[in-house]
Amino acid sequence: AAEAVLAREAENAYALVRPPGHHAMTDQGFGFCIFNNGAVAARHLMENLGLSRVAILDWDAHHGNGAQGIFWNDPRVLTVSIHQDGAFPPGSGAWHETGGAEATGTNLNLPMPPGTGVGGYSAAFERVIVPALERFAPEFILVACGFDPGPQDPLARLMVHSDGFREMTERVRECAERICDGRLVLFHEGGYSRAYVPFCGLAVIEALAGVDSGVEDPFLKGYAGFPYQSLQPQQEAVIERAETQIGETRKGEE
Repeated sequence: AAEAVLAREAENAYALVRPPGHHAMTDQGFGFCIFNNGAVAARHLMENLGLSRVAILDWDAHHGNGAQGIFWNDPRVLTVSIHQDGAFPPGSGAWHETGGAEATGTNLNLPMPPGTGVGGYSAAFERVIVPALERFAPEFILVACGFDPGPQDPLARLMVHSDGFREMTERVRECAERICDGRLVLFHEGGYSRAYVPFCGLAVIEALAGVDSGVEDPFLKGYAGFPYQSLQPQQEAVIERAETQIGETRKGEE
């Protein structure tokens, strides 16, 4: 998929792969994952296809520990994970994990409180994630696309409905168009609600392709009307801390 997008055989791509990969590390599988698909693609783009900077954005409900660990000391790769605080793996994904000595500031974690919905994710994208991508200016953006932030998921406690996934995809696509000629590949990660994942997945595919299938999410009206879908104070605190962290990193670079 990454090769096809780089060669302009496709504008962008969604890799519907199984098993998932974002928990896998260099030397072992972990958390349903065997090989870290996104990390392999990033390394291939740099080592074999001539790119010098790649970003991996992970919006699975669980921390993207695999890419963080693999590229911990690699300043060529920006790794960003927005996830449920403390969900999985235990003790992983804290805000102060910012990269190793050789790549400080190239790892960004946004551990969101349980119950975070579209308001929290939208604010995080606008104020932290998109600015971080723009500042790093990668030549290719990879997205670990997990659907377990959805409100029906049995392995997480978040409230991102299908329109939230659509918005995140539109924002990262627009960002890719501005900074890296639209080079964007999403790859399938978690998501364990058989009833709801298809509607979230369709929203992502529609946003990538720029089409409207006409299929409606029958759950959307209810989930969009949930109390606390808007940005809450405990979510604002996480985002403010990340903004401060980015500001400090920028000062250090200057």
